[in-house]
Amino acid sequence: MDLSKVLSITGKGGLFLLVSKGNNCFIVESLEDGKRFPAFSHDGVANLENISIFAEDEDVTLQSVFQSIYKKENGGMCNVKLNDNNALKAYFAEVLPNYDRERVYVSNIKKVIAWYNILVEHKLVDLEEAPKGEEKTESAE
Repeated sequence: MDLSKVLSITGKGGLFLLVSKGNNCFIVESLEDGKRFPAFSHDGVANLENISIFAEDEDVTLQSVFQSIYKKENGGMCNVKLNDNNALKAYFAEVLPNYDRERVYVSNIKKVIAWYNILVEHKLVDLEEAPKGEEKTESAE
């Protein structure tokens, strides 16, 4: 699974693929409708590869969380009810037992599950690890 070209943009629902980089913007394509548009750094563009989830011992990459959900769901969509906070917390505890319950909010869990479902729908989730020489060592602060 290569999340290096999958982006989230603050204020815009869904996920986007990086198509091209310009001098002061990115050209992105919506996974939802395929429309392309420029996104600027002040738009709050985040690369999914650089996002991690707070855990009790050390942060866990979003890719690892997606792979854990993928294994639990046998490669299918996640069908947990997004309006049931207790069900969301219980589900997330199954896929990431050591997540930090004080710093990971229900809204974060909803977003992870929604992103996972988008990636599965577009066949962008698999069980392959990132190539060893290309792993990022950044952590969320």
